[in-house]
Amino acid sequence: MARNLISVIDDDESVLRTTTRLIESFGFRAAAFDSAENFLSAGQLNDTSCLIVDVQMPGMNGLQLQRQLAAADCCIPIIFITAYDDKETRRRAMQAGAIAFLGKPFSDEQLLQSIRLALQESGEDAGAAGNLISIIAYDESARRSTARLIESFGFSAAAFESAESFLSSAQLECSACLIVDVRMPGKNALQLQSQLAAADCRIPIIFITAHDDNESRRRAMQAGAVAFLGKPFSGEQLLQWIRSALRQEKGGLKTT
Repeated sequence: MARNLISVIDDDESVLRTTTRLIESFGFRAAAFDSAENFLSAGQLNDTSCLIVDVQMPGMNGLQLQRQLAAADCCIPIIFITAYDDKETRRRAMQAGAIAFLGKPFSDEQLLQSIRLALQESGEDAGAAGNLISIIAYDESARRSTARLIESFGFSAAAFESAESFLSSAQLECSACLIVDVRMPGKNALQLQSQLAAADCRIPIIFITAHDDNESRRRAMQAGAVAFLGKPFSGEQLLQWIRSALRQEKGGLKTT
């Protein structure tokens, strides 16, 4: 673990100091910079496995740094931290590929989880349009809004009103991830999960539901679901779980 260098960029000296100490306590190496410009000129760019960046800074801000790195085809995973959490900035950061957007103060566990996610994602293009995400939901408005949200993340999306229509389509072999409403007429989501498993079809599944009950959640997760999201869920939540599903699908990782 010590080989991973986490670079922290924040103009607040106390935040910079406490965050780097926390990162080192996790067993990582840490490098601290008080501006994006100093980071870019420091020679640590190629050594950095993950960036933790404050959103609002004098000079180049966090989003501007993200854009500059993307323009240079530099794929370092970025975790944003901010004391000013607004929805538009969060949306822009996450759609541009950020791993997480953490409001200050954040917990040790939140930061460690985000770093681990970033390191798993390092070098992997989870936002490639070649990844087809299939949505199965009986409610037309839910299908439409979820498909648009997925496409806004840069993925391809296909929508189906029932498990039966999905199974009879040509998209079964092409889908990298399924997003399935739990309650549907005909075959429900848990039945679909069981059928796919019996056929040795390992498409990662994210369950969504407006009726979150513990027994359905338990059965879905024990059978290998990636996540079980209660409606309404945020775009950030969905994006993070899609990324997790794609890592599972590509790498054969097992979720807990």
